[in-house]
Amino acid sequence: MGYTAGTMPPASPKDLFAYLDSLGIAHQTVWHPAVFTVEEARVQRDRDRLVGGFTKNLFLRDKKEALFLIVAPEDATIELRSLHRLLGATGRFSFASPDLMRETLGVEPGSVTPFAAINDKPLRVTLVLDAAMIAHEVLNFHPLTNTGTTTISRQGLVKFLEATGHPPRIEPVSRAEPASEARHEARSG
Repeated sequence: MGYTAGTMPPASPKDLFAYLDSLGIAHQTVWHPAVFTVEEARVQRDRDRLVGGFTKNLFLRDKKEALFLIVAPEDATIELRSLHRLLGATGRFSFASPDLMRETLGVEPGSVTPFAAINDKPLRVTLVLDAAMIAHEVLNFHPLTNTGTTTISRQGLVKFLEATGHPPRIEPVSRAEPASEARHEARSG
């Protein structure tokens, strides 16, 4: 299934950067080989000497097909069994399919990012930023592809999301744990 959220093809990283520039949001991107897991991303960012908050992104749906993008610290534990109650969703969450991800966010699995809100013109996805993650002044996300890492300020991220029509919900959706103790290592992206 191809991208159908809007009449135009999904935004490219170049389109994203132009949009950020038009909003006056500072950003910096480092390009690297594709990364698919939090661990691969750690290795790459150490090579690139990136600093700030690093995240994992979970694209979820509830029983009534409401869509949520949860953005949390990379080492956070997220209790999916109870998260729906905190967020007021209908029934427990499950992971949305890759096809639904492509259709609504215009990105491939492994490249999920809050920047994909630029592609959700019908505003189907609710963006939820974990309170622990948003405590970082500087944050890092894929620029619509997992072959890059874009650094942006916390305020810049919120401004971007609001401009796309996705004012983020900031909620305490996780608890951080050291990577060696994390119970649920999720794929980054």
